[in-house]
Amino acid sequence: MRNPLLQPWLTEKSTRLTEQQGQYAFMVKAAADKTDIKRAIEEKFGVEVRSVRTANCMGKSKRQYTRKGLIAGKKNDWKKAVITLKQGQEINYYSGSTDQGEEKKSKKG
Repeated sequence: MRNPLLQPWLTEKSTRLTEQQGQYAFMVKAAADKTDIKRAIEEKFGVEVRSVRTANCMGKSKRQYTRKGLIAGKKNDWKKAVITLKQGQEINYYSGSTDQGEEKKSKKG
């Protein structure tokens, strides 16, 4: 698979996992397997992955009552991956954005 990572999954629970246990959560493509996810994390962030756990999350059913009747729908299913890194390593999600901001400031001034 080309790039299974979609985005970091930043919630209160995932932030607590990161701070206490060094685990990071990502939303990944549904067809991605653990080896693809591990390879993508190691290439993109330059870290060593100790383990990968995945969970298939079902999309919620939604109903909306309107004048013309009931409209039923469903959100898409998605997959979550929890990555555990080796001791002493970390991922900084915002490292690219802060570097670019400093470059823009220095070019203006």
